Order: sequence, then structure tokens, then C-alpha cells
Amino acid sequence: MTAGATRGAGAGEGERRGGAGRRLRRAAGLLRLTSLRMRLVVVFALVALTAAVSASGIAYWLNRNTVLDRTQNAALKDFRKSLEDSTRTLPLRPRCSELQDAARQMAAGPQNYTVLLIGTDREGKECAATTDKDLLTLADVPQSLRSAVDEVRPVDENNRSAHHLYWQRKEVGGVPYLIAGAQVIGGGPTGYMMKSLATERQDLTSLGWSLGIATALALVGSALLAQAAATTVLRPVQRLGDAARQLGEGRLDTRLRVTGTDELADLSRTFNRTAERLQQRVEELSGREAASRRFVADMSHELRTPLTAITAVTEVLEEEADSLDPMIAPAVQLVVSETRRLNDLVENLMEVTRFDAGTARLVLDDVDVADQVTACIDARAWLDAVELDADRGTVARLDPRRLDVILANLIGNALKHGGSPVRVSVRTEPAEAPPAADGTAQGERPEPPERAERPEGADGAEAAAAGAPEPADGPDGPDGPDGPGGGQLVIRVRDHGPGIPEEVLPHVFDRFYKASASRPRSEGSGLGLSIAQENAHIHGGRISAANHPEGGAVFTLRLPRDASRLAGDEEPAAGRARPAGPGEGAEGRR
Repeated sequence: MTAGATRGAGAGEGERRGGAGRRLRRAAGLLRLTSLRMRLVVVFALVALTAAVSASGIAYWLNRNTVLDRTQNAALKDFRKSLEDSTRTLPLRPRCSELQDAARQMAAGPQNYTVLLIGTDREGKECAATTDKDLLTLADVPQSLRSAVDEVRPVDENNRSAHHLYWQRKEVGGVPYLIAGAQVIGGGPTGYMMKSLATERQDLTSLGWSLGIATALALVGSALLAQAAATTVLRPVQRLGDAARQLGEGRLDTRLRVTGTDELADLSRTFNRTAERLQQRVEELSGREAASRRFVADMSHELRTPLTAITAVTEVLEEEADSLDPMIAPAVQLVVSETRRLNDLVENLMEVTRFDAGTARLVLDDVDVADQVTACIDARAWLDAVELDADRGTVARLDPRRLDVILANLIGNALKHGGSPVRVSVRTEPAEAPPAADGTAQGERPEPPERAERPEGADGAEAAAAGAPEPADGPDGPDGPDGPGGGQLVIRVRDHGPGIPEEVLPHVFDRFYKASASRPRSEGSGLGLSIAQENAHIHGGRISAANHPEGGAVFTLRLPRDASRLAGDEEPAAGRARPAGPGEGAEGRR
């Protein structure tokens, strides 16, 4: 009960972590500019921002001109009228006190501006009367305005007055002011007024803030609208993408729920029809493949009974070969060799059928690798042709029968199609990257599912695996799986023949592949190296091959030192097959 509770807690923690990981990935996807959702939000936001800023700018400009023009016109109109009314009763040369009283009378109006009156008294002295000496004096009036006010314009039909009212805006101490000036026609005083526009500035500032807030709200609203639109549009697309991924993973019964009549609904219906047809086609092909495998298995099984009888007869004929007529002896020898070849072919076909059907199982045992290699060589009478470089005591937990099949094919190929001496080395290396789901190490290219014997070329050399790392007696690259129990086992088989043609390398493990079309027939069944590769894969390892820089071919077998985690239901020990006899395994015939 305790163990079960612990596993349940671990599963719950794993689910929580998985959910957090999915949320983080979703958030990262939303933030990526490559995301269609993010692009929609950005486009909507930019359009809304441009429209809002344009509208706000136009509204602010129009309101600003309206407010300033209204205030300015009202102040100038009042100043003109007050100047006429206040100076009408003044003498031509008023005293300073009279100018001061007139200035106060003008400033007391509803516009609340400061007034400056400049005139000449009876004694010819210039007098300046102002309602605020700190704010408005003659020195505070811009020279350009004073020049325009003092200018005398010719009177004609287009200009009925010699003097006009002029104005301009000016900032004093950071406060905006309207300054205007005019001269009384007929020799009266010159008047200037200065009105503060601080209230109007505050109103315009408030308006600017209001428009800015409205622009920000429009931007947020557009982003929310874009998010809603993207969700509405992209949710079906996301479901379609998920369904396509599931379909690609082999879940052919994946279907989409279709609602609506728009283009996305039509796309979903098309996907469902395509998935249905694909499922039907795959089921048909799977049925044909299963029937083909059954046919090969049944045929191989049925052939074993007559082959057993034929083999017994050929063994008797072989024993009596010395007493046969010399004219008949070659025919008898041909029958004997072809019968053995046919028997090997049937055995290999049955082995391939088990691999294809997924029924092959490991029967593990602790194996001294050096003793296993020695036994394989000795059983086939290859001791004089093979050099062994292996330390005793290198123990691995493997299937000894399948290891013997691999070694028989690799060494037999090297002896038949390579050149002597053939050197077999056994080493151990540290564990590398964990194997992927298909049995290959991370970062390496998985082998094709079907392999073939090492083909014959015109020069008698057989092909090796394509894409193998740099060949040598040393490591040929990190292309082997790791061993869960103490690293990995590396066995290299090198010959000193002419090597392998480069154009043949990509096809060396393909089933029934022949390097030369002119020599399609050989003594081997054409399945040996393919079966050797499958036996390596079932251990969680692989075989690679390449040409040695100094000549010859190098086959490298990499296996985990402990294949226990890959073993399924094990066969009984009594069911282990015998090692291949002498001659078996040459040219990849296992």
C-alpha cells in the first residue's frame, strides 16, 4: 500500500509539472512574434494606435485653435472697445493721472487683463500708465509689436485707418500671455494690453490627457478585440494542427468535430475525409503486409518438413560421394550445396518474419565476450584465419545465440569478401546518450527497417553501412547506444581487402541487395547482415561499417553491456538455437 501511494503521489507531481510546462510553453508561444496570434494582436494594436493617435491629434489641434481663437477674439474686441471708450473723454494731451485712471478703468472690465497707456502731457513729456508695473511696462512689449503699432499706413479705399490693432503670444515666466497694442487715431495715446492664457493652457492640458487616456483605452480594446478574433479564428486551426500531429503519430482514427459552414469548417471536413481514406488505405496495406508475412512464415514452416527429408538424403549422398560415378559426383555435390543454401534461406526467412512481426525476444545470460567470440570462431574452423584482440573477463548480459549470429555474419563476410588477416577487437566504452524510442542513440540517424547482406562487387568486396563515422581500429564515432549497466560493448571486425565501393555503402544492410547487377546470384541468402542488424537493434545497439583509411572494411558492433531493460518475455533456455555450423554466416547468410 505504501509503494502504491508513493507512485500515485509521484504521478500527481508529474502531472502538475507537466501542466505547468504546458502553460509555460503556451505563454511562450503567445509571446513569439512568429505566432499568428501575436501577429494579429500586433497588427490590430498598430492600426488602433495609428487611428487613435491621428484622431486625438486632430481633435486636440481643432480644440486648441477654437479655444485660443475664442479667448483671443473676445479679449481683443473688449480691448478695442475699452480703448475707444476710455480715451474719448481724455484731452489731446492728458496728464499722467488721467492716463492712470483710464488704464484702471480699462483693466476693470470682464476680460481681466493688464493695461499700459502711453501718451504726452501738456509739457511735452511722455507718460506711461500701467496697472501692473511688475508685469507690463514698455520694455516688456516686444519691439516687433511696438513697431507694428507705431507704423502709419496710407489711407486709401482698401485701408481706411492709418493705425491697426496688432497682437502676438508670448511666454513670461512659463505662463503664456496674449499681448495686443493699438494707437488711438487722431493723436490719442497708445494702448497695450496683456492677458494671461494660463486657464486656457490648463484646459488644453486636461484635454490632452483625456485624449491620451482615450487612445490608451482604444489600444487596450483593440488588443482584446484582436485576442478574441485570434482565438475565434485560431482555435479551429490549433485543433486542426493537433489532429494532424496525432495523425502523423499513427493515430489514424483522429477526427475533428465540425461546426458551422465557413471555410474552416470546410477545411475540417476535408481533413476528416482525408484521414478516413488514409486509415482505410493503411488498413488495406497492413492487411496485405500481414498476409504476406503469414504467407512467408507458413511457406517457410511448410518447407521445413520436405527440406528435412531432402537434407537427410543429401547427407547420405555426401557420405557416398567417393564411391559415386565421377560423372555423377559434381551433380550430387551441387544438390548438396544448394540444399544447404535452401535450408539457410528458409531459416533466415523465418527469422526475418519474427522480426517483422515483433515476436523476437531476448533470452539473456551473462556472457564472457572473449569466450563467446572464441567459441564462434572455433565452431566454424576459423581459428587460423582470425586474429582476436579481447581481454578475458569482459562480461555482458546479452542473448548469446543472437550475439553468435551477429559475429558469424560479420566475421564470415570479412573472410569471404575481404582479405586476410581478419582482426576482431573487443573493447568497452563509457555510456553515451540514452537510446531514443526507435532504439538509436540521440543525435544519430536511425537505420532503415530492412537490411540486406553485404553485396558482392566486381572486386569481390562487400558493402558496409552508409554514413558510418570515421573508421579505424579505434572508436568510429558516437553512434552507439549506452549501456544501462556499465557502458557499452564495442566489437570491431576489420579485414584487409579492397574495401567497399562508396556507391554501395548506403545499401549494405538492405535485404537482398546486390552490388553488381551482373552477379545477382551468390552463395548467401542475402539476409545475413540484415538479420545481424536486427539482432543488434533488439539488444538496443547497432552495427555500422566503413572503409579503413589503410585499406579494408571495418564493421563496428555496439551493444549495451546490460540489455535487461530491453528484454521482454524470455524464451526458455531449452529453446535456444545451436551456433551456426562451419561455413554459415559467410557473406551475411545468418
